[in-house]
Amino acid sequence: MLLLTGAGGALLGERWIENQALLSSKESTQEALTQVPIPPKTEKEVDQASSPSWFAQKPSLPLPKTANANFIVSAVEQVGPAVVRINASRRIGRRGLDRFDEQFPEDFFGFGGPRDFPDESPTEQGTGSGFIISSEGHILTNSHVVEDTDTVQVVLKDGRLFEGRVLGTDSVTDVAVIKIDANNLPSVRIGDSEQLAPGEWAIAIGNPLGLDNSVTVGIISATGRSSTDVGVPDKRIGFIQTDAAINPGNSGGPLLNAEGEVVGMNTAIISGAQGLGFAIPIKKAQQIAQQLIATGRAEHAYLGIEMVTLSPEVKRRLNPELTSPIASDEGVLVVNIVPGSPAEQSGLQPGDVIQKIDSQLVRKSEAVQQIVQNQTVGSSLQVEVNRNGQNVTLDVMTGNLPPEF
Repeated sequence: MLLLTGAGGALLGERWIENQALLSSKESTQEALTQVPIPPKTEKEVDQASSPSWFAQKPSLPLPKTANANFIVSAVEQVGPAVVRINASRRIGRRGLDRFDEQFPEDFFGFGGPRDFPDESPTEQGTGSGFIISSEGHILTNSHVVEDTDTVQVVLKDGRLFEGRVLGTDSVTDVAVIKIDANNLPSVRIGDSEQLAPGEWAIAIGNPLGLDNSVTVGIISATGRSSTDVGVPDKRIGFIQTDAAINPGNSGGPLLNAEGEVVGMNTAIISGAQGLGFAIPIKKAQQIAQQLIATGRAEHAYLGIEMVTLSPEVKRRLNPELTSPIASDEGVLVVNIVPGSPAEQSGLQPGDVIQKIDSQLVRKSEAVQQIVQNQTVGSSLQVEVNRNGQNVTLDVMTGNLPPEF
């Protein structure tokens, strides 16, 4: 069972990260800091023309002058003030998180059971995490933290409390944006989630079970994990996998790289497994957040096909049931077409085997999903299929994913 949550909590005992350079108290602070192994910065291209200024990558801040500083301490001291606790309340029966799994423990996210209220509409309280992405008070968090809530309260690290207004939620990606009325707030620096590689450091900050600004450390275990791999096939995300400890009550907390830049938003763990946590890549979260801020809703490119990765076993099982046997040995088999969908309008048919999209070879259904979800609504794709042994190329214009999907 997959549990959507966030990250935070204490460091796991078996994964204490030792300081890379123990500094002598007799050495000067400046000499000590030069010995700290800080990973070098890489060049990153940011499309600032289409992104708000507060989503642009900011220059590195100077290292805090801490006698026993290492890169983890530096990252946490820089980002910590921008990590917030989110207190939410809602009436019983309006829990957005129920959409992910009907078997969630009642209090896994900090939402307790019904209280003894005299009226017939008891409420439940819950907490989550989030992080400030603009000095004007825009906060990024998970959709299931604030979806269908009646009240949202934001608590800053310095103790200030604000009433939060939910600008929009997107259950397809589990992204939401909250706005508070404040200025000159500390905000995070955005990193490049497209350049992550397994083995890189991963630092998570959050508020597990009310323990504010707790830090856990691990590595990037993998990137591009499909929603099917993670166990949430209704989501449209290529997840980051990390072994940084994930704990209840931390939904929406940031995942940082060694430079203190946000590369993901922690969102999920797999129950019963250790060292398996997942985060939404910050690039995808940015794209959704910009739509939510502008219009209050998000659009998702969609074709309208049911598909399966073609394999010898699939081919052997399906051929007896088809009027025209499958000729291809590899590709993605179109099993069904949604009536009225872009796929139907373009001429795609059940039995077609997708070979290429925009000249890119595809061999798995996850690859098709990844290509489509990275498109904007209304974009055109060249889809090459094998139909009854003949190659056919079709132009397919993506539509907007209907609400019922």
